[in-house]
Amino acid sequence: MNIAKRHLLTLSLGASLMAITGASHAQTALENIEKTKLIKIAIPTDFPPYGFVGIDLKPQGLDVEMANYLADKMGVKVELVPVTSANRIPYLQSKKADLVISTLGKNPEREKVIDFTAAYSPFFQAIFGPKGVELKSFQDLSGKSIAVTRGAIEDQELTKVAPAGADIKRFEDNNATVSAFVSRQTQLIATGVSVAENMMQRNPQLGTEYKLLLKDSPNFIGVAKGEDALRQKVNGIIAQAKSNGDLDKMAMKWLKRPAGNLPQ
Repeated sequence: MNIAKRHLLTLSLGASLMAITGASHAQTALENIEKTKLIKIAIPTDFPPYGFVGIDLKPQGLDVEMANYLADKMGVKVELVPVTSANRIPYLQSKKADLVISTLGKNPEREKVIDFTAAYSPFFQAIFGPKGVELKSFQDLSGKSIAVTRGAIEDQELTKVAPAGADIKRFEDNNATVSAFVSRQTQLIATGVSVAENMMQRNPQLGTEYKLLLKDSPNFIGVAKGEDALRQKVNGIIAQAKSNGDLDKMAMKWLKRPAGNLPQ
């Protein structure tokens, strides 16, 4: 090969590499969203009050509202992608979704495969009871009966804070725990917010409400590894929603308690 041909080949390879690099750059998640004016967000549809199908057969819940809120603030349309707990992270990794807003907790194992925004909502275990039962502190549990599922996180947390006079009644599964409270075998119930919300929707006659927080495990939005521009964009929207009270409004609407001091 003579020098002229080698030079042409070098220029050709250089141009090809520049084209590949440019194409790759153009495909970042945020740029693609801004170009297509569409964001795909994975949401739950089987986990009230965060995500479920309403009587109009449309997704609703806190996570769904947050997905719509983000899209509105970004000035794009949203495609809601229903996911399960098992496939929500794979959907993000395979680019079937740009974001995951699906009661996603942050832990070291998940941080190895995806990135997370700041927290946007609480996920908690708490004590719930009728409006007529006043509880200002854990000391007020003395003399009261509380249903809880044996060995669950709420059982562990309740055991730590309950005074000696509390009557903790442990049951073998969530259904038995809920049944005990609904049938008034106990005055109170210690459970997760999703279980409590489902119970309250099905038994409005009980007048059940949130009483005392046992443990807070906030939810974060999942972002694919390397999509820092999108993560920072979402973080900016979350920060503004936190400061103007929008996160508190969403939490009060769906969880009956404010979002509170969520971690970054």
